[in-house]
Amino acid sequence: MEQSFLAYLRGRTRQLPQVAVGIGDDAAVIDPSGRSLIACTDQIIDGVDFKSADQDLVDIGYKAMAVNLSDIAAMGATADSALVTLALPKQDATKIAGEVYEGILQAAKQYDVAIAGGDISTYDGPLAISITLLGQVALGDPWLRSGALDGDVVLASGSFGGSIRGRHLRPTPRIALATAIRELATVHAAIDVSDGLSLDLDRMCASSGFGIELDVDAIPIHPDAIALAAKTGRKPFQHAWSDGEDFELLLAVSPDDAQRLLAADLPTPLTAIGTIVGRTGIWKKQEGKFQRLSPQGYEH
Repeated sequence: MEQSFLAYLRGRTRQLPQVAVGIGDDAAVIDPSGRSLIACTDQIIDGVDFKSADQDLVDIGYKAMAVNLSDIAAMGATADSALVTLALPKQDATKIAGEVYEGILQAAKQYDVAIAGGDISTYDGPLAISITLLGQVALGDPWLRSGALDGDVVLASGSFGGSIRGRHLRPTPRIALATAIRELATVHAAIDVSDGLSLDLDRMCASSGFGIELDVDAIPIHPDAIALAAKTGRKPFQHAWSDGEDFELLLAVSPDDAQRLLAADLPTPLTAIGTIVGRTGIWKKQEGKFQRLSPQGYEH
C-alpha cells in the first residue's frame, strides 16, 4: 500500500522551489534562505478532535493543514513546506488516506505549501493525522506571545463563537492578514485563537507578564454564536468567550499602530478589544470598579 500510495502522491504534489528534494527519498532537502525558520506541528485524532463517522474526510484533511497554518500566521510568518504523517486504521486504509490527502492538498495549493514528505502506517486504531509545517520570517523577527507592553492595544481579527456549526472544519488561516500587518505595524505579541478567545488571550498576557482591561462589548461575535445560542440556551457572548477553534489572531500593538491598522484596508477586519495593563489577569470595568474575569476554553 505504501509504495503505490507514494507513487500517487508524487503525481499529485506540485514541485515548488522551496523544496529541493521532496517525496521519494530518505529525507527531504529544503534549502535555507538566510531567514528565521519557523516550525510547528499539530496532531488530530479521530474521536478526540474529529468524528470520521459524521464528518467528511476531505474536510478533516483540510483542517489538519489549516490549524498549522494558523500557528504560522500567529508568528507573522509565511509557510513553505509540510511533512505529513498518517496513522491509518487497517480497514479501508488506502481509501481513507486518499480522501484525507485530498483535503491536505487543497489547503497546500491554496497557501502555496509544498508537501516535502512524511510517513504512512496502518494499525489497529483510529485515524490520526500529524502535520509538521515549516515556514519563514525575517531573520530574528517572529511574533511571539511574550512581547506585549504596558499600554498596548489588543486587536482581534474576525469574530468569535459557534465554530462547531462548520467553520472548525474549514478555517481560514490569517496568513494574508499577517503579511499585510507586517507592512504597516510592529506587532509586540500575537497568538491564534484555537482553544478559546479568553483562554488564549490570557495565555498571551501571562506570557508577556501583563494583564488586559477588556472592552467586553467590543468583542465581535460571529453569527454562528448567535445561532448556536438559540439552541444551547447560553448567551452568544459565552460562545464567543470560550468555544474555540475560531483560528483568529490576537495582536498587541502600540496605540499609534492600532490606529493605523484599524484605518487600513486589510484582508480581514480588526477590532480593538482592550488595553494591556500592569496587573495580571483579564479585567472588565463594571459600575466604576474592575472585575476579574475567568478565562475558559478547551484544556488539552
